[in-house]
Amino acid sequence: MLVSLLVNSTVLLLLGAVFYAAPSPRLSPHAVPFGVRVPPGRAEAPEVHRERRRYRALLLPATAALTAVSLGLGALTDSALVGSVAALVLCGVAAVLWLRAHQALTRAKEEGGWYEELRQGVAMDTSLRTDPVRMPWLWVVPSLLVLAVSATAGAFAYPELPDTLWLPERSPSGTEYRALATTFWSAFSLVLVQLAVTLTMVGTVAAVLRARADVDASRPRASAAEYRRRLALTARSLLGVGALLNVMLLGLSAMMWTGNRSGALLAVVVGVPALLAVAGAVYPFLPMARVGAGEDEATGLVTRDDDRFWRAAGTMYVNADDPAVLVPKRVGLGWTVNLANRRLLAGCAVVLVLGAAAGVVLALG
Repeated sequence: MLVSLLVNSTVLLLLGAVFYAAPSPRLSPHAVPFGVRVPPGRAEAPEVHRERRRYRALLLPATAALTAVSLGLGALTDSALVGSVAALVLCGVAAVLWLRAHQALTRAKEEGGWYEELRQGVAMDTSLRTDPVRMPWLWVVPSLLVLAVSATAGAFAYPELPDTLWLPERSPSGTEYRALATTFWSAFSLVLVQLAVTLTMVGTVAAVLRARADVDASRPRASAAEYRRRLALTARSLLGVGALLNVMLLGLSAMMWTGNRSGALLAVVVGVPALLAVAGAVYPFLPMARVGAGEDEATGLVTRDDDRFWRAAGTMYVNADDPAVLVPKRVGLGWTVNLANRRLLAGCAVVLVLGAAAGVVLALG
């Protein structure tokens, strides 16, 4: 019970810390506070600071109250489900507070005429097409090596495996082990997941390298150079994360093949690669030195106010006229999808059809 209470409280406090830091310019684009596009000169306006203070002033007591309630009910019921429900409630509270701040800034921008008498424009970095950031294929090698080791180890272990394998799974009551009849597909299930992870990471990096660049119209050369540096770093980071996930899956495969159910070993096998993967995923988005701008950066433009294409308080991009599949996020760092892009919709439809077909085959089999 003590472990469950500690896990619940830690998850809630970490979640609260993430939500508390979310409006920071270091974790979201500087010129889109709370998902609202504003001129660079207004990014630190009093209205923006006021909404950040209000958001955080309400989020802190909500996090404290939910943590206390979770601890109390968790002690009475001895269930990890209480922490999950409290986490969902905290996500809802944060979403409501974010939407409130988004609407307040939208009104302030419109009523204050923040874009009046400003020249709006859009900047593009065409060199990303003529001289793109290349796929760092050397960073794919670690994932392939771990995959090869897993497949080889599985091939040697398969003939000696028992009739039943035990696969660890996370449930509301803790870690449970699911019994699987020993077949080729069950024995090599996590190896196949490794293959899927590797292909997914390579595909994700390829898509990110072709995403629409985040270029500031007021300083196009410097912001394009910064974007290119961050793009190269992100590509290597994603492939490194894929390799770490494959290491974790190799460890889980070894535990399944040997029948080892040690909780401490499971924590190490899952926890260490997961922590390193999180650090690797966050690293590209840490603040980096800004590239200096010359006199040619005085464009006299500000990035176009494109709020009309962003829905759900700046979290969803919907623009059928934009050919880009991936665009820079407004909330958080990284990229999001263009939900009106025809290629994306067609790809999602294909995935759904294949998933439904696979489900029918498994059900009939």
